Amino acid sequence: MCCFSVTAPVGILGRLFAPKIHVSKTNIFARMIAPGVQALAYGMNLSSTREVAMILPLPVVRESGEDAVRFISLEKDPRMFDELGELFAVMQPLARKGGGLEMALQSIPKLVVHEIGSFIASYVPRREDFARLDARFRLPSVLFDAVPHYADYGFAVFQLAPGKVTVHPMAMTFPTRTPDKLFFPTVHVHDGRFHATAKFDHALYYQRPGDAVEHDEVAAMRPRKSYEDLVVTEQAMARRTLHAKLPNADVWIAAT
Repeated sequence: MCCFSVTAPVGILGRLFAPKIHVSKTNIFARMIAPGVQALAYGMNLSSTREVAMILPLPVVRESGEDAVRFISLEKDPRMFDELGELFAVMQPLARKGGGLEMALQSIPKLVVHEIGSFIASYVPRREDFARLDARFRLPSVLFDAVPHYADYGFAVFQLAPGKVTVHPMAMTFPTRTPDKLFFPTVHVHDGRFHATAKFDHALYYQRPGDAVEHDEVAAMRPRKSYEDLVVTEQAMARRTLHAKLPNADVWIAAT
């Protein structure tokens, strides 16, 4: 999901002066790095007129606690997705192989804040825990009405500075409740409102054991770097590109 902490504008003036956010060239990598543990890396081009937070829902195992997500710094690998894209210089199809009150109650502990490269990140284990974040970085409640199954998800929150930037990859691992599927957060909420369809500008990269891929592109070359052990250099890299107006939903790809 590419969801930003923006309140839905109300009225003509609200829409006129609403903060502008533009996202393009979203890249996501996913791999099951251990039984029941998924790795996820997310990069994009972002233009924003104010500081915002990007919020990624994660299908973590329920009741996994506040340290369920391990954040990984890819500050030294800002070109990760450019380099993965270069592996596809010669593209060929692969046949499928097998199958308020400002929660100002000071007794409530704040969520842990992690400095991950050029980001500040937090993990929000439950929906109600958003009250423990700065109000500027909370999830629009409209999302839970539109995507009710997010109600018991966990959420990775990245605070992003204003301006026009290419965001270096944000990466993490988490215990997944769907060990047979790779999860790609692709739901869009950019203006505080949920739309049934959205314009996708995404490249989804993934690896599976035994070089098995879906009916997607396969890289002409193997990866040369592991990017903090997210990528396996001995395995084929697959890619699915989404450049169209599509149903506003997350993408799942079989993990094996």
